Amino acid sequence: MTAQLNADGDVAVLVPAAGSGVRLGPGAPKALRLLAGEPLLVHAVRRVAAAPSVRTIVVAAPAAELAAVRELLAPVAPVIVVAGGAERQDSVAAALAVVPADVAIVLVHDAARALAPPELVESVAAAVRSGHPAVIPALPVVDTIKEVDPAPGGSEIVLGTVDRTVLRGVQTPQGFRHEVLAAAHRAAPAAHTDDAGMVEKAGIPVVCVPGSELALKITRPLDLVIAEALLPLA
Repeated sequence: MTAQLNADGDVAVLVPAAGSGVRLGPGAPKALRLLAGEPLLVHAVRRVAAAPSVRTIVVAAPAAELAAVRELLAPVAPVIVVAGGAERQDSVAAALAVVPADVAIVLVHDAARALAPPELVESVAAAVRSGHPAVIPALPVVDTIKEVDPAPGGSEIVLGTVDRTVLRGVQTPQGFRHEVLAAAHRAAPAAHTDDAGMVEKAGIPVVCVPGSELALKITRPLDLVIAEALLPLA
């Protein structure tokens, strides 16, 4: 059954899904790789569409796959599909361009975080709605982190140990006031892999809210195995 989005919602979710996913190995574009028999993009859109505040979902897909992606997502949720670009930033800009002007909050969400729960979408949106111009979900870093100096020959010399208590692993969806994200994209001089980083460079404060263990990023083949094990919890 196709999910019905909230016509009175104040949130648009942009899903850049045009990447090739080289680290997942050869095959379909990353967002179309299968997890338990369904593309990552289907899992991601299904969960986003279940968030009560979401009015609009825009997917930036590979230009050669637009018709296929529209057909794929039609049974999942009403989705606008646009052609993505060569870089993630280009895909986000293309999706942002079709968001209605009266949508106050825009979230950017990676299809690779296919199990991010609707509650996380709502948490980020609520923090933006409360007055923060930019919000990211994040988790504390649990590994010991070393700063290194790459030496000739492939070896790396440890320069020191970083204080992990002040470090956070950032997830998506990342949330922004519509006008804040639009202005950051207009002003960005070079490619960015992270929309919050773009907003930071514009001097706008970015606030963290608690992330979710389910919102892991599926990047390597092992991540697919882990995600499949987590599916019953998602």
